[in-house]
Amino acid sequence: MKLQNKLMLGYLLVCVIPLSFVSAFIFQQSARGLEDSSEEFASLYTSQIRTTLNEFLKEYEEVTKSVLVDNDLIYSLGEAENLPFDKVIDQRLAVQRLLMRLALLKSEMSSVMLVSRDDSVYQFSNSTNKVDEKELLVQEWYTRLRDSGETFFITGLHDRSYYEDKEEGAVVTAGRVLFSSDGAYAGMLLIDLDPFTLLQLDHEFILARDKYGISVVITNLQQQIVYHSDAASGRLSWKQLLDSSEQYLQDKKDEDHIVLLSSTAQGELLIRTDIPRSMLLQKINQIKVMTVIVILTSCLVIMLFSFGLSYTITRPIKALRRSMKQAEVGQYLAIEKEQGGDEIGSLVHSYNKMIITIRTLIEDVYIGEIKQRQAKFIALQNQINPHMLYNTLESIRMKALVKDDDETADMIKILARMFRLTLNKEGRQHSVRHELEYTANYLQLQNIRFDHSFRLELNIPDEMLDCSIIPLVFQPIVENSINHGFEDYSRIMTITIEGHWTDEREMLLRITDDGAGMSPDKQVQLLAALEGADSHKYKLEDVNDQPEKGLGLQNIAERIKLHYGEKYYLTIVAGIQDGTSIEVLIPGSRRDQG
Repeated sequence: MKLQNKLMLGYLLVCVIPLSFVSAFIFQQSARGLEDSSEEFASLYTSQIRTTLNEFLKEYEEVTKSVLVDNDLIYSLGEAENLPFDKVIDQRLAVQRLLMRLALLKSEMSSVMLVSRDDSVYQFSNSTNKVDEKELLVQEWYTRLRDSGETFFITGLHDRSYYEDKEEGAVVTAGRVLFSSDGAYAGMLLIDLDPFTLLQLDHEFILARDKYGISVVITNLQQQIVYHSDAASGRLSWKQLLDSSEQYLQDKKDEDHIVLLSSTAQGELLIRTDIPRSMLLQKINQIKVMTVIVILTSCLVIMLFSFGLSYTITRPIKALRRSMKQAEVGQYLAIEKEQGGDEIGSLVHSYNKMIITIRTLIEDVYIGEIKQRQAKFIALQNQINPHMLYNTLESIRMKALVKDDDETADMIKILARMFRLTLNKEGRQHSVRHELEYTANYLQLQNIRFDHSFRLELNIPDEMLDCSIIPLVFQPIVENSINHGFEDYSRIMTITIEGHWTDEREMLLRITDDGAGMSPDKQVQLLAALEGADSHKYKLEDVNDQPEKGLGLQNIAERIKLHYGEKYYLTIVAGIQDGTSIEVLIPGSRRDQG
């Protein structure tokens, strides 16, 4: 991982992790506090419901007991068929007055019914809607209560199918089973009530119930729903509740709900309060969303800040790294951008001083020395008047011809050509063609000297002849071949110069002789010297070196490295049985024809 990425990641971890932990802790504490407060409120809410239901049961138990005052009248209803007609009429009127008096005690009573022991139904209603007596007597809840032996009871929710209008909806029936003084069954008192009348809650409690989605379910001992707040508030229809009552009786024991259980004083009714945590924690969830937004925004700000800070730190380091890579390839350039006054800026400042010092040393010592040598060479060349030299050599050649010394004349003529090639190349590009011509003239002189003992073979592509090459490459190699390889005067020594193109369009030149060759030890020693040419390419010759040493192979190798670069070389080809083969690799650039 790069340093800049490490710094950015470090800043993010240091800032975001504590921020996330603190935000999560605050959120959990807030949620827990709100949940505790809501449970207290729900407990208070349930307590009020229990108090309300206790008062309701107490009142209706007293109301239903009030009919026992007329117990004789009620028990006599079963003997109506043995009474005269006028007595029956009086009896019915008395029952109507009893039911009317009972209905006046509680305004929420919609219908009051008295069923005698012979299943005769007497009823009083505040509306014109009447009860169908036959339908009432076959209701499942009625037959169950008659056979249960309960005294005071409250039924679960049931439909209004036994009313003549057959309207949809549900009612709750409170009542009492009546017995005579001797304990015999005397009948049943039934009071139909709207489920809304069971709970009379304050307006504030209703608002809180709707706000937090509190659900209140009241059931009797038979696990029948007596009241459901969702149906009372309109969120659920009574028909849905009657059709799927078992579904709404299931206990919600998961972590998504808070459930509180209670019962009335005598245990007649059970109260279950259900609070959804999603509704309860709605506000804290809003805080959670805001916390997440704050964390993400903080991460973005921290990321931008860390990017800027890490960029400020790593920018001079990157510039220093680029400059060092340039120095590796020989480009000693200082970092020009203005740096800060910190430790990194001080490091860059010191590096710039070092680069300037190195560049100064190279320019002053090596390049300056090279320029000085070039100046000496030019001065020496200028001291020699080419025309005077040519004329002098031509005069000597003519005298040799006059004396019939043709061999001396030819040698002077060849020497003049070599001087002309050497002295006239200053300021112009030297080509392979010139190098071959110079080498051929040199070998021609040696043939005159050694009675035509050398043969030069050339195998160079035509397009390679005009390519540029540094001077004095072929001739010193050929001279070495003659000095060290020519021993057998009885045969002609052949020197071959070949040229080939590589895949990268570079010139691969090979100078081969069939002379005596060299010993393995000498070859190893010379190869080691040639491999060290790169480290000696800037080293100046010792002033005490003898000029007789001439331009050896190491000198040529150093000049190739210095002029063309690290890639190019001069080496000895291994594996040659007879003679020696020298290989040279240089670029294949065309010389300037202008």
